[in-house]
Amino acid sequence: QLHFRESGGGLVQPGGSLRLSCAASRMITSTFNSVDMGWYRQAPENQRELVATITSGRSTSYADSVKGRFTISRDSARKSVYLQMNSLKPEDTAVYYCNTVPSSAIWGQGTQVTVSS
Repeated sequence: QLHFRESGGGLVQPGGSLRLSCAASRMITSTFNSVDMGWYRQAPENQRELVATITSGRSTSYADSVKGRFTISRDSARKSVYLQMNSLKPEDTAVYYCNTVPSSAIWGQGTQVTVSS
């Protein structure tokens, strides 16, 4: 069973940066290395959306709203995925989750990111 543990969120001023981490603790390494991974976010009263994807071959893609500001990466040895977020905006405020792409049915608790002055 997959399990994702997200961390690194917090309160930051507009223009600031955060780095999110996600550990896929129950995924065996060979499985982790073979799947595409992504960061999703869900703002209040909005649907969950995919904002960044990294393939098993380490190709990346981003939603237009975060392109040029967010960078996704992965570490096979740590079975972890990261999201570097720069130039944060109030509209980036959301709970951020990691999961496979397409997503599995099992979601972690997420990590809250709040961008506010």
